[in-house]
Amino acid sequence: MSTRGDSDRPPSLVVLRGPSCSGKTTTALAIRQAVGRGVAVVQQDVIRRELLREPDLPHALNIDLIATIVTRCLAGGYDVILEGILDASRYGAMLRSLIAAHPGRAHAYYFHLPFEETVRRHATKPNTHGYGEPELARWYVPNDLLGVSGERIIAPTEAQQDIVTRIVSEALPQGLEAAIDRPG
Repeated sequence: MSTRGDSDRPPSLVVLRGPSCSGKTTTALAIRQAVGRGVAVVQQDVIRRELLREPDLPHALNIDLIATIVTRCLAGGYDVILEGILDASRYGAMLRSLIAAHPGRAHAYYFHLPFEETVRRHATKPNTHGYGEPELARWYVPNDLLGVSGERIIAPTEAQQDIVTRIVSEALPQGLEAAIDRPG
């Protein structure tokens, strides 16, 4: 059963990756808001830090759990936006496998920000007391691309609404039509 009302097409998989404070969560939630029902947002931080309270280690349970949640949501007819730092050294094999196995549209986006920009953006967030520059430096992996076909780069100069519009039009074009047709 499709949750979107257009069961003719397989759901889309959208992967948003990049450094901390690059706008992944904000973008994912804005896309869901624009498109409406039928979009599942799977957040690495929620699964790893909140649900499991698990350190970010290779072969940790959160990696398989993320894959399971994404797979089940896709099988249930949801378009899925998976977002997080999702560094390639730990999550790359799982992400490449999800993308390769998905019969529908799959799009990977990498938010390409220099370290200094992640620090600047972090200073504007309300949760700056929870972690700081040392943690940001530890988590930062420059140019951490997956190397999958069609992987797209999001530049630090792109405006938030432009990023949302771009991803919706490239990865969820039926969602763009729904967002335009939906009243207020």
